[in-house]
Amino acid sequence: MKVTYQNDTPKKSPKRIKSKNTRTLQKFAKAQANSSAKKGSKPAKKSKSSGKQGTSGFWKFISSEKMIQFYGAMIILFSLLLFISILWFYFAPQQNISYVEGTLESSPNIARKVGSFLSVGLVRYTFGIAAIGFPFLLFLYGFKVMFNRELCPLVKTSANVIITMAWLSILLGLIIKNPDYGFIYGYFGSYLSSNLLLLGKVVAAFIMLALFILIIVLFYNVQISEWCQNIGTRLQEQRANRATERKNRKETRKNTPKNDSTDSEHQDLDDPYISDHHVFTNEYLGKNTYTFETRQEEGIGESQVATPEPSKPDYDKEDDIPFEVVTKQPETVLVNETPEEELPEECVSQPANPLEALKELEPFDPHKELSNYEFPPIDLLDDHENSETKQEDIKKELLENKHRIENTLKSFCIAIKRITATVGPTVTLYEIVPEEGVRISKIKNLEDDIALSLAALGIRIIAPIPGRGTIGIEVPNKNANIVSMKEIIDSDKFQNNKFALPIGIGKTISNEAFVVDLAKMPHLLVAGATGQGKSVGLNAIITSLLYTKHPSELKFVLIDPKKVEFTLYSAIQNYYLAELPDNEEPIITDTQKVVRTLNSLCVEMDQRYDLLKAAKMRNIKEYNEKFCSRQLSAAMGHRYLPYIVLIIDEFGDLIMTAGREVETPLARLAQLARAIGIHLVIATQRPSVNIITGSIKANFPSRIAFRVASKIDSRTILDASGADQLIGKGDMLITTGSDLIRVQCAFVDTPEVERIVNYIEAKSELSPLLEPYALPDVPDKGKEDIFDDPDDTSSDAIDPLFVDAATLIVQTQQGSTSFIQRRMKLGYNRAGRIMDQLCEFGVVGQANGSKPREVLIKTDAQLQDLLASKGML
Repeated sequence: MKVTYQNDTPKKSPKRIKSKNTRTLQKFAKAQANSSAKKGSKPAKKSKSSGKQGTSGFWKFISSEKMIQFYGAMIILFSLLLFISILWFYFAPQQNISYVEGTLESSPNIARKVGSFLSVGLVRYTFGIAAIGFPFLLFLYGFKVMFNRELCPLVKTSANVIITMAWLSILLGLIIKNPDYGFIYGYFGSYLSSNLLLLGKVVAAFIMLALFILIIVLFYNVQISEWCQNIGTRLQEQRANRATERKNRKETRKNTPKNDSTDSEHQDLDDPYISDHHVFTNEYLGKNTYTFETRQEEGIGESQVATPEPSKPDYDKEDDIPFEVVTKQPETVLVNETPEEELPEECVSQPANPLEALKELEPFDPHKELSNYEFPPIDLLDDHENSETKQEDIKKELLENKHRIENTLKSFCIAIKRITATVGPTVTLYEIVPEEGVRISKIKNLEDDIALSLAALGIRIIAPIPGRGTIGIEVPNKNANIVSMKEIIDSDKFQNNKFALPIGIGKTISNEAFVVDLAKMPHLLVAGATGQGKSVGLNAIITSLLYTKHPSELKFVLIDPKKVEFTLYSAIQNYYLAELPDNEEPIITDTQKVVRTLNSLCVEMDQRYDLLKAAKMRNIKEYNEKFCSRQLSAAMGHRYLPYIVLIIDEFGDLIMTAGREVETPLARLAQLARAIGIHLVIATQRPSVNIITGSIKANFPSRIAFRVASKIDSRTILDASGADQLIGKGDMLITTGSDLIRVQCAFVDTPEVERIVNYIEAKSELSPLLEPYALPDVPDKGKEDIFDDPDDTSSDAIDPLFVDAATLIVQTQQGSTSFIQRRMKLGYNRAGRIMDQLCEFGVVGQANGSKPREVLIKTDAQLQDLLASKGML
């Protein structure tokens, strides 16, 4: 039998029982705590609400009305900053892009680094120039936030602006298509325009037109039908107005009496312009010539008019009936055969002042005589090849020179803030900003030390640079570039200038074309050692003027003692050269002819001043404008005055051979000739006192100095040093009366000049009767005409060569004194007398200025009959 004990299991100890009770009590306490929490105890609730109050107070502050106004103001200010940055970006786009890419050290933007990055990022990588709409949208949103009202519907305006920017970006991409100007249309326009061009230009144009119509219709609510109707209505109104005006004119003509002397359309005979004792004679009425005169005296109440019986010719236009004014004495009274007849109204209505008839004509066009003239094309000039230098090599050279300059200055305890570089065609300008307290003279005295550290051919220190507040150090480049004349002629600065006599000389250190006005200089002195580019500079000046001025506006007088520099320009004598009537060669090389030419220019100057005095004008520009507007009459001796540019090469040789004979007229021209359009360009090696006197040099404020040997020569030319530190080969300093500017002269080679003059000569063959501009004839003292007959003192005697000259003129149909002189080898005086005799016999017409005379006899048979009738056969 099994026995089981209940106490076989171990009994619980009192300690274990105690722990169990403890757990029960803990559970009870926890339950009480939870119940109290549910009811809500005050201390717990207070601690939780304090944290929420701190967070909600911050959000209330940042979303308060004052802070919202602050946000709006910040958005408006940021939009203005963005607008200014983008606007400044287009003043120097390439420099801003170079700064962002890290190839330029200083930012050219007015907002500096921030402006460059904002403008480049927004313009280049979005819509290009159309991105200017983003600042506008930001301004509208800022205004809405700040003032809580809209200037215009924001959603609609934003959609319109963004769509317009996108369309404009694509359009610019289609038009420009040049990756170098990608900043104009941006990446968006570049991508879409390139894809559109794959479809063809015509399809792309139609797509853009369709998008434009869609935009203006959907987004701008433009009603095309109403727009077309408005245009049609305006056109109809204009037609109706014109028809009404025509009808009114016809009714006025019908209602106007023909013989009413008090009509407003007729000239009142009591008008003070008529009552000044003038006789008006109509030269184009044939036999019926009407003459009338008015005089106001006591006892004479009305003007007495008498005419012969007219045949009433048909006058269609009053301009076809010119008249002349003949001044009479006050006591002269009209006497005519038939005073009973009335004067036709065409004669009565003639204006008394001849200038009024001129004003009714078209403005005078100086180009009309050579209206078909074409300027030389720019393709005649060459693009001279330059040494290809990589951008990395240039940057490396700049950094090396920069470190050398900094180390040299530091070795002499000179601290600088920054240094920048401007690369030119032959010279690089390093601009230094020194620390405060550094003397400029201390840096200027280190010129030789800096040149030694740079191992340069020759440097030039500008301390300080005017207008910049920096010190400049000009260092020659290792690889110099040739500046071609084609670059200067093709530059915007040259093409868009408004100068009277523009000359493009070369490029400055900043690679900009240097273009000046010779008319404002007004004279130019060119000096420098032999072989440094003086003759090339003169060719550049002539080429610039040939590409800009019409032959009727400009004439050259070229003096070349070396006889080889200006020979090529003899081919354009009929278009651009001015010379004496008896000159056999268009380029003046003989010293005696130089003296006559200068004296002739002085006579021309005096004659022009007389014309300006009569016209009451002060300079040639005002005079020509008044003449072209028909305010000056050619019948009174007035004429269009072209500019005359006198160019002398190797002036020192003329002074050695002619001396005072050249100096006196040249001094007069230098002092007086600028106002009447005569300008001088003189080249010499060294303008010392024994070559150019002080009175002449004082009238040459504009000077060009090529490289010279010493500082003394530089001061002789420029009144300052610096020309001795040039590197030659066209490197020059130019002053126009104030600052010195370093320029690399444009290179014009002989084949280029030859192509230009050949092109102009080919055009001159189309008008063989055109002659050079004739200067006033001045007698050559000490030299007699060997072809003149010393025994023949009578001007009325028929010349023995009269018949031969008449035959030559009739056969060639060229009535020119210089033509007789050249073909028959006569002196100018004798050829002029023969021409006067031919005019008296009716072979040629009257003189017509510088143009050849009209040949009245057309065939040899007519000439034989004329000579036979005069008993000369």
